[in-house]
Amino acid sequence: MHSAVVSEIWSEIRRFVPGHDRSEAADIIVSILVDNDVDPDEIKQAFKGDADVRAALESYLDEDGGYDEEDYEETDEDDEEW
Repeated sequence: MHSAVVSEIWSEIRRFVPGHDRSEAADIIVSILVDNDVDPDEIKQAFKGDADVRAALESYLDEDGGYDEEDYEETDEDDEEW
């Protein structure tokens, strides 16, 4: 649901963002949504008509490398202080 609201806000303000800055703005939107635990599929659905956000999401997912918290195993080394 959050992504639908963000999508509506983005569609209204994107016309005020110069074309050369839209990619960076889309990156920020994707980062904020992902940081707030919005599922990537929900983001795709909400922004299905926006090429900038879709590209930013694909880039984010590629960089993330499909990280899954379940794949991370905590070790004793993680608890050591620097």
